[in-house]
Amino acid sequence: MSRFHSPRRRRGFVLPLAVAASFGTASTARAVTFNGNATLTTDYVWRGITQSDGDPAAQAGFKVSGDTGFYASVWGSSVKFAPELDASTELDLTLGWSTSLADDWAVDVNVLRYQYPGTAVDVNWTELNGTLTYRNKYWLSAGWSNEALGYDRSGLYTQVGARFPLNDQFRLEAMVSHYFLSRAVVARSGYTHAQVNAIWAFHAPFELRLSGHATDSDAKAIFGDDVADSRAEAALQASF
Repeated sequence: MSRFHSPRRRRGFVLPLAVAASFGTASTARAVTFNGNATLTTDYVWRGITQSDGDPAAQAGFKVSGDTGFYASVWGSSVKFAPELDASTELDLTLGWSTSLADDWAVDVNVLRYQYPGTAVDVNWTELNGTLTYRNKYWLSAGWSNEALGYDRSGLYTQVGARFPLNDQFRLEAMVSHYFLSRAVVARSGYTHAQVNAIWAFHAPFELRLSGHATDSDAKAIFGDDVADSRAEAALQASF
């Protein structure tokens, strides 16, 4: 099972390659930062929905950032969708820009492309995202697409969240989200989910994350109980 139901081919817009090329040219003349991470998780949960059918997943990402605020990243994960999709890998390609607006505020905007190499049908899609952060503790984010979840319909994902550092090693995070979707696709106007994370940075560069996910009845009606039921996951991440 997956977040895709009866996928079909549809229009889409592609990441602006000219902009990406100009970023690469500019970065050679300015300071750039490289970082990445690798993760092992007991369940890949995306927006409250399992993407690995409740099984463990391996994930890794890499990001390059310029001192102008522009950045590009690639992130990948193993996935397990409905058998007819024949999907085993997700690749997320991002081109974005972030900056501080004042001492307490920061903003991030990006274009994110979801790619599923080798699938039997075209389920790739693109999303525009923006996040406003206050004091690096509270955030409000939104993601819009005219092909949400791989369909030829628009969707808007919204989230409010907060992080609470307890000390140098422990922090808590909590977030509530609502995904506005088209009734023409999922027979619902969307669904709501919540997430709580407990993170232990026990030894640099490693940290352990325990997460709890809760979804409403609309999520279960859209995706099925096995995919959208409340669940817990544990993940071990190394950053570099």
